[in-house]
Amino acid sequence: MKTVYRESEILQEWYGRNKRDLPWRHTKDPYLIWISEVIMQQTRVAQGLDYYNRFVGRFPDIQSLAEAGQMDVLKYWQGLGYYSRARNLHEAAKDMMSRHNGTFPVQYSDILALKGVGEYTAAAIASFAWNQPYPVIDGNVYRVLGRLFAVTTPIDTGKGKSEYRELATLLMPPDRAGVHNQAVMEFGALQCIPQNPDCRQCPLVDSCMGYASGNPQQYPVKQNKTKTRDRFLNYFFITCDSHTYLHHRTGKDIWEGLYEFPLIETEVPMDFAGIKEESAFHQLFRTTGQPFISVEGNSVKHVLSHQILHTTFYSVEVQKENAALKKYLKIPLSALDKYPFPKLISIFLDRKAE
Repeated sequence: MKTVYRESEILQEWYGRNKRDLPWRHTKDPYLIWISEVIMQQTRVAQGLDYYNRFVGRFPDIQSLAEAGQMDVLKYWQGLGYYSRARNLHEAAKDMMSRHNGTFPVQYSDILALKGVGEYTAAAIASFAWNQPYPVIDGNVYRVLGRLFAVTTPIDTGKGKSEYRELATLLMPPDRAGVHNQAVMEFGALQCIPQNPDCRQCPLVDSCMGYASGNPQQYPVKQNKTKTRDRFLNYFFITCDSHTYLHHRTGKDIWEGLYEFPLIETEVPMDFAGIKEESAFHQLFRTTGQPFISVEGNSVKHVLSHQILHTTFYSVEVQKENAALKKYLKIPLSALDKYPFPKLISIFLDRKAE
């Protein structure tokens, strides 16, 4: 390699000594690389590894994923969150069956055209599977580049994204694109970590401008903080004659395609006395006999990327079904494990089964 790629050579040597032994690093199959990259977005490796093995065990290739039902795909994704990723995988697999004869497209532009595939994922697949010279830029790469070059342009601006792409391309040897990209990502995950990086043990310390500044943790710079909003969800696990009731979430809100219990959402936190006064509560339980209601523990806080969910569960036994309950999907309690649920409902059901 030429001298201009000195930092890349150091990173690749570090990667050879320190990389984690992960199954998708032992393959050039673009399908398996694709699945691993999508699963590992916003997911820790320790958690994602089991999901990866389970998912590719059930859907080992494009055809098996394309021919599966969406409910089956979501069930195998259950617990990973960001369920649009699973729906996009499913749609992209069907697209590859119809437009690419069931094979993974090789051209970067064709990969980028797949549902749910952005520049990061397309570059990862193209470089890892075929060594095509496209730089991969994720959160770890932003951090490594931001510190190495002391970049002051915020990463959440158009100018910043352009500047980082230029730096990533400059640092990447075109003939070693795949291993270089993996090396930078792994370096950011294990060595150049967000908080308290061990700079004294860093092989790039002599050329790191962020370290020379005296405060490498100020990089990368971010302009805007993500705004979050609070939501208050009150779920009712209703049983009647060994059956329960579910709602299938549709639309563009959270958990599209998943199932949940009957829900009363409020704008402010409410205890049970307050919930009982809501018109939605009276409509849900009117003419059901005398319902037996119990609160299942304290409110559970569930943090999503832009929302904080404050969730309370109630178990309810009713004597008879009313008009409101007939609008829900009625299923035997024994069939609950066949339906994909958000993680917090899955945890609730696991605790009920103990």
